[in-house]
Amino acid sequence: MSDPTSQKAVGLLMTRPLSSAQRFVADLPEQARSSVDVIYAPLMEIRSVPGEVDAADVKALIFSSANGVDAAIGRVTLHLPAYCVGERTTQKALEAGWEARCMGKTADDLVEALKNMSPPVPILHLHGRNTRGEVAERLSAAGLPCRGQTIYDQRLLPLGKAATRAISSHHAVIVPVFSPRTAQHFADICPDASNLHLIALSHAVAKPLKALNCRDLQVCSKPDAIAMAAMVRDAAACLARVEDWPRGQ
Repeated sequence: MSDPTSQKAVGLLMTRPLSSAQRFVADLPEQARSSVDVIYAPLMEIRSVPGEVDAADVKALIFSSANGVDAAIGRVTLHLPAYCVGERTTQKALEAGWEARCMGKTADDLVEALKNMSPPVPILHLHGRNTRGEVAERLSAAGLPCRGQTIYDQRLLPLGKAATRAISSHHAVIVPVFSPRTAQHFADICPDASNLHLIALSHAVAKPLKALNCRDLQVCSKPDAIAMAAMVRDAAACLARVEDWPRGQ
């Protein structure tokens, strides 16, 4: 973990679960990584919900996140098609052994895509305790029997000391935010947003962040990690120049 009190002028505060945050940072261009202090401050912890998965009559699965794939491994037969939200979720399901297929970047994309095809039914949506999109309800209403089952929990966490110090410092801090629930939690507990440059994955993520008196709030052009990484890269380059400018005078 980087020291937020070091000499670099720009911080990068990662609020995702630790493994996801580390993967995102590792995928950033080297120049972007070298220009920021990374502060890992997970605001959510993923925990598998114990118990049997009720998949006895199921003909297909839905995974709306990679966390669902992780929680399903070893608990659900691999000999089923798996319809996924996002490339990362799809890749994870493929690597685990499912016949996975990406159906778009959002739950809305997935629902519309499945409504326009004839997937085998019934379908089981394996999701977290806090879920959005009413996937099972909308598919069932469209004549595609689907039910959901919670197989993992997303427990909210407080801000750590390193994150609080970074937020309260006089340095600029970039904060990429990936989910509406994390955004709302961050808005509720953030002590001071005056030095923060917030980047929201979507307009739904941006909505609760608008309550914060931040330096800047941007929304990704597409709701995916590639678009987020590009915006973090650009923000880091711009802010590094701005924050370092007085030192060179």
